[in-house]
This record gives sequence, C-alpha cells and structure tokens, in this order.
Amino acid sequence: MNKDQKTIQPESVTHQQHSIEPMHSQLILSLFPGIDLLGKGFEEEGFSVVRGPDIMFGGDIREFHVPAGRFDGIIGGPPYPDLSNARQNEPTDYGLEMIAEYVRIVEEAQPQWWLMENVLEVPDVKIADYSHQRLDINARELGSEQNRHRHFQFGHRDGHLISIPRKPKSKAWQPCCKASVGKRTGKSDWLRFCRRQGLPDGIELPNLTLSARYRAVGSAVPLNMAKALASAVLSATPAEKIRLCGCGCGREITRRATYAMPACRKREQRRRETVIDPAKQIAM
Repeated sequence: MNKDQKTIQPESVTHQQHSIEPMHSQLILSLFPGIDLLGKGFEEEGFSVVRGPDIMFGGDIREFHVPAGRFDGIIGGPPYPDLSNARQNEPTDYGLEMIAEYVRIVEEAQPQWWLMENVLEVPDVKIADYSHQRLDINARELGSEQNRHRHFQFGHRDGHLISIPRKPKSKAWQPCCKASVGKRTGKSDWLRFCRRQGLPDGIELPNLTLSARYRAVGSAVPLNMAKALASAVLSATPAEKIRLCGCGCGREITRRATYAMPACRKREQRRRETVIDPAKQIAM
C-alpha cells in the first residue's frame, strides 16, 4: 500500500452507518391497502411498506396475524360503509368489526405508532398504551384542487403528536373523487379522475371492471395527503413541545391561542352541541 493512501478504520464505517437517519428506515404495515395510495405516499417519503391482505384481492384480515416487534408503525383505513354517503343497504356491524380487526393487529404487532384513516364521522378509536389524536384534513389545504375531506387518528407509545402544515385552500377546485362515481352516467374521465388523486399517468387495474376501478381509486387517500402525513410522522413531536388547535385539525398554534382559525372555533362549537352516542366511542 502506498504510504499516502489512508486506511478506513472500522470505527469510521460504524460511524457512517449510524449517521443514517433511523426514522427514514422505518418498516411499516399497511392494512386494508386496496391500491394503497396511502402506503405509496409513505414509500415516497422513505418508509418501507409491507401490505396486508385486502378483500379486493381475495384476502381476509380476520385470518391475518402479525408477530410482535417487527413493525415500527401501522397504517390503514378500515372500511366503514355504514357512514358512507353512497350507502344503499341497511346498516350492519361490518365497519365496527373491521375497526376491531385493525385494533387487534396493532395490539399484536406492538408498533411504536399507528395511523388510521376514515370518514369524518368515524368514532374515536383509543388503544391501550397509546396516545390518541384526531386530525381532519382537506386535500385543498395541501395544494390539491380536489375538495376532499378525510379524517385520521394517530396514536404513539411515547405520546408524540403530529402536525400538518396547511396552505390556503385553492380558489379553483374540483369535486371529490367519490368511490361511487363509476356507477354514474356522465362520470369523470378516467385519467382526469386519477390525476385528482395524485396519479398523473393513471393506473392499470386490468382485472377490475370499470366501476370497480373507479371505486378502488376513489376509496384511496389522495397521494399528496399521504405524503404530508408520512412527513408529519417523521417529525412527530413530544406533546409538551407542541401546541395544536383545539378543534383537532392538527394545525400548530401559538401559546396564547386555542384555535388556529375562526372556522376551527365554529367546528368545535358544533361538536359540543352534538349529542354523542356512547356506542360511538371505541376504547380498546
């Protein structure tokens, strides 16, 4: 070896390996994935995603089990058709059953955190040993023209909270990409529909009917929203170091404020005036 050449000491290699940001190497499990735009958003932010079974592809979550300690986080949106605006059948207990399955897998897997997506009217889901946070988000607050509200709940073993930076809602806006659009006459163009959900080149789903393709894409979390959530999880903050709006929207506030916006105050007032059915509070 030339005397001018330098050798790499083992400690140097170790230091380089440990300098990698550990949060970006998190392994997470995506439940009820469907076409999994939620998981795709997390992948684009650096997470490694394993996808669980989905009824769309013949899977049954009730037969699915997970070993403890393998996953850093769990994401997913249990179907809750009873609360859907497109529901045409009589209510069943299927939605509550699927939420219970989600909770069961969190309890089995024992991840550091979990994130659940659903409609705005979904009950609180509180899991033992985890904090609980509700967040309501509109895709227009994240730069999209799609007027789509989605609801999320987040839990963390150390009580950390997530915050979603918002932008003023775009003045130009497009209707929400509803899963039921495929059954309508005069429905949105397929490629335009996909683009509103964050898929500029569309998506190939050759084994599904046209109506089922619209349902699969329309049921998914918009990609820009998924990426914003993934980024927020990476920046999850201890509760004592952050103050969030009292309405549950997930916006940060100053120490003297209670609400981020006048609309937040009105939203919380409406909630206080609403009689809550105890059966809609799910404590596990």
